[in-house]
Amino acid sequence: MTRVLIDGRNLGLEKGTGVATYARNLSHELHAMGHGVEVLYGYGAPRSRNKLMREIAFFDSNHGDRDRIAAMIEAVRGRLLGPLGKYAYDVPISGRVVSRTFSARLPYYDRIVNSPNVFTRSQATFGAWKMFSRLTMDNPPDIAHWTYPLPIRLKGKANVYTMHDMVPLKLPYTTLDNKRFYLRLMKRIARVADHIVTVSECSKRDIVELIGVAPERITNTYQSVDIPEKFLSKPDDEVAREVEGAVGVDYKGYYLFWGSIEPKKNIGRMIEGYLASKVDAPLVIVGAMAWKSDEELRLLNEENIVFRRTIENDEFTRKRVMILPYAPFSLLVSLIRGARATLFPSIYEGFGLPVLEAMLLGTPVICSDTASLPEVAAQAALMVDPYDTSAIARAVRKMDADADLRAELAARGRVQAAKFSREAYRDKLASVYGRLV
Repeated sequence: MTRVLIDGRNLGLEKGTGVATYARNLSHELHAMGHGVEVLYGYGAPRSRNKLMREIAFFDSNHGDRDRIAAMIEAVRGRLLGPLGKYAYDVPISGRVVSRTFSARLPYYDRIVNSPNVFTRSQATFGAWKMFSRLTMDNPPDIAHWTYPLPIRLKGKANVYTMHDMVPLKLPYTTLDNKRFYLRLMKRIARVADHIVTVSECSKRDIVELIGVAPERITNTYQSVDIPEKFLSKPDDEVAREVEGAVGVDYKGYYLFWGSIEPKKNIGRMIEGYLASKVDAPLVIVGAMAWKSDEELRLLNEENIVFRRTIENDEFTRKRVMILPYAPFSLLVSLIRGARATLFPSIYEGFGLPVLEAMLLGTPVICSDTASLPEVAAQAALMVDPYDTSAIARAVRKMDADADLRAELAARGRVQAAKFSREAYRDKLASVYGRLV
């Protein structure tokens, strides 16, 4: 059995990210392939000699009580390993700590290890020394699969890095990344990686052109989508009740976007196009405010948007655009299933997982005709120029007026989504790992 380590850099974030979804799905696919799955976290808790205390500290945002002797041992080990050395210790998960609250965020795992602040410390080390941190641990796995570009290597083992996209370099005005640091890191990964994985042919071309990686050193695995059967098979009337209770709109009576509210997602033009369409069905946006979210939402005012529920009669005030800053996964799936159509006119995506999720759930899609989205959606969506708000408005009106079109796209979407099956994804991962072990 091959043992694979993946990083929990994004899995540990409170709100999660698309990369967190990627890492979580990867963990389940590795398990299905028969591999041992080990996950590295970077929580600040120092190693305790007491195993129960180690488990408690892992789930404690305050990191538990500091073990002074363990801290001294950790300091000595740090000096012996040097500025580039990072050590990961085992976190025993016995079940004595009730962790069900975290079940939606935890990946599949056979083993969890922790190296205090390893992700932030390795970034600082790379910034200062322009060198990768060397991770060591007792009984190391066979492969480290870094799901995010990180300046870390598992010492003496095969290291695979996923590069999802080159957005900070292709669209530098849409991210806050330090572009000089990012470019240097990508070029360094290109030199030291045993192999690079990406998620679309579009991203592969970008990596080859911008970073100079030889095409044979990159494998496009695409992505798979994993929605539990209990959500897929939920009766429509139950979905309708959840939707109406959460946002106060009718089943199949609204349009939906979900994702971070940031420049890359093109929220501003999406809202402008939606408002210009003058359709009656409201637009529901599920997403956390991110960088420049105020600019993206500048068209919204008290006449268009609602955040609140009228307490007296427990009904939502009817407005054209509604924003939910967060929805748990079970509710999000119901919102996708209950939408008349989903809107995803992103400027640029390395893959575009929401498009695949919508198609799998049988909900029609309006999306961009740029970057990777034509690969994912093919002929199963209405595609628009994301910079053309009139085109977005026309697509919304066309979708709204034609029930037959919606049914046809829903059917095509399910067929298209099947091409991104878990089996196809596993085959491509097996090909990558087979070269290394």
